[in-house]
Amino acid sequence: MTFTFDHMHILTPNVQATATWFETMFAAEVIRTMQQGKPRVDLKLGGVEIFLAPLPPDAKPNPANPYQGLDHFGMTVKGIDKVVADLKAKGVTFTTEPYEVRPGTRIAFLRTPDGVRIELLDRNC
Repeated sequence: MTFTFDHMHILTPNVQATATWFETMFAAEVIRTMQQGKPRVDLKLGGVEIFLAPLPPDAKPNPANPYQGLDHFGMTVKGIDKVVADLKAKGVTFTTEPYEVRPGTRIAFLRTPDGVRIELLDRNC
């Protein structure tokens, strides 16, 4: 059997604002379509499809760690210090500054306005 990554879903209270944030911060491609007569907004980021959906009205916030489910997703970058500086200049909040997690690999964590954790990895730096 072979498995390949297809997509991820992000539930958000404001689909348009989330799409704009990913477009501004990461140059994600925003794809607006109609599905079953309703507007749909998807992103293409680093070859990965990210589907944005409105948060259901009865949704409850995720409690702080530890919790069950997705903790974060990671994206590779080159030159993590410059990438972090550029994102900070755009207003991104980092929860963990860049550091060497093991020889040749530096990481940093940020949080989107909706609370999604993203890890940036610079391998072989």
